Amino acid sequence: MKYGFISAGGGAWYVGTLAMLEPGSRIWVNVPATGYVGVGEVTRPVVKVDKFLVDVGDGTQKPLSELPLKATEMLKDVDDEAMAEHVVGVKWLKTVPLSQAIRETGFFGNQNTVARPKSSKWQHTIERLKRRFGVQ
Repeated sequence: MKYGFISAGGGAWYVGTLAMLEPGSRIWVNVPATGYVGVGEVTRPVVKVDKFLVDVGDGTQKPLSELPLKATEMLKDVDDEAMAEHVVGVKWLKTVPLSQAIRETGFFGNQNTVARPKSSKWQHTIERLKRRFGVQ
């Protein structure tokens, strides 16, 4: 959240769906087996982790790979195009810590990195999340 992105890596199955996200798209982030932890707006399309630039606050940008990361494993496959982590820029509208993740019986869940669900379960989930996160 600090650097404004979501990411996926480890192969085409995980990374491929990130291309569905376009600037202006709203995203709801669900951590598997934990719950929803954020809602945001996509600001930049998917790029490989070493190409993602972050505004460091002094009017300059630095590659994400040069910043202190908690998840340093994001950089382990940077030279392997197929396995490398890929990043999508996000402006966070509201986030909560993992310990406060929002999870309810009947919420939509999916194994894909990105999904565009059309089920009634998704509509129910979105309505509840809007209220819980206090966003429209």
